[in-house]
Amino acid sequence: MRALAYLLTFAVVIGLGFWAYKENYATQQALKDVARLNGEIADLRQALSIQRAEWAYLNRPDRLRELSTINFDKLGLLPLEPEQFGQASQIIYPQTAAEPLGADAPSGAEEQAQ
Repeated sequence: MRALAYLLTFAVVIGLGFWAYKENYATQQALKDVARLNGEIADLRQALSIQRAEWAYLNRPDRLRELSTINFDKLGLLPLEPEQFGQASQIIYPQTAAEPLGADAPSGAEEQAQ
């Protein structure tokens, strides 16, 4: 009976050693993946900052003004005037599902009474 207990204990120790070995390599692989992803994030952040700088450079008001002057005939741009803007009350909003179509229009019986 003692030999069986020793054998089972030995098998459990070997199994736990194998499990620890496997987990060690899985952890090392996870750490490598994290380091790789952190490198990718740093590269993407740098690329984003470069693109933001390029966007700011290309959207300089003096450059855009010059481009609009050069391409005036093609674009047909005109300066903004206050009369080009409307009032908020002029906006037609879409009807919601709760409002049936034509709810504000008088019905046929009401039209005949008038």
